[in-house]
Amino acid sequence: MIKDTKIAVLIDGDNIPSKYISEMMEEITKYGTPTIKRIYGDWTKPHLSKWKNILLENAITPIQQYGYTTGKNATDSAMIIDAMDILYTEKVNGFCLVSSDSDFTKLATRLREAGIVVYGMGEKKTPNPFIVACDKFIYLEILKTDSDKDDKTGKKKKENLYNITPKVIRLLKNSVADAADDDGWAFLGDVGSLILKKQPNFDSRNFGFEKLTPLFKSLETHFRLEQRDQSNTRFKLIYVKNT
Repeated sequence: MIKDTKIAVLIDGDNIPSKYISEMMEEITKYGTPTIKRIYGDWTKPHLSKWKNILLENAITPIQQYGYTTGKNATDSAMIIDAMDILYTEKVNGFCLVSSDSDFTKLATRLREAGIVVYGMGEKKTPNPFIVACDKFIYLEILKTDSDKDDKTGKKKKENLYNITPKVIRLLKNSVADAADDDGWAFLGDVGSLILKKQPNFDSRNFGFEKLTPLFKSLETHFRLEQRDQSNTRFKLIYVKNT
């Protein structure tokens, strides 16, 4: 991840619930600086009126796009045209496309062909072609707000989108093996990067774990973890090995 990545955030307002926006913008800052923030929709429609305060709070520019004909999504076309304009200005080196619509699959592919990193965000219903066209895809359901706290414990409720199935175990084991040295040990950071290349929507939070390390620790019958000292620093590196 490039810390000074400048990201253009383009949001399909007709396709994304407003309740996710604040958490979504906070998530994007983990990957770079959102220098362009635009949301597209027909803002004359009553159901989009609730966006006003949210857009002001997050400094997102609304782009008006009328629906010229019934059954056609003019918002998608406007987003795609703007994305290509932004690409050719060379003002950003990353895009975040926020939609659960597969119509942006070709756009994500084209941006990556140009050497631009593409992050996708959408709901779990997002079609797989759009997901795999991105470098990383994040499900909006795992970005919970402070209001989503458990009434009994007072702690944030975790949204587990998936269970850890044998297929997931196989993905993890194969990735460890692919990144391992001759002794079978692999640096966990390298393993995480490799998993994302294989499956862009992989996220430990999908399984209820904030980070990759506790996810691997929970699977102690399948993996061994080891902490190693770094020279000239107090931080330790985590290595993993298949059992």
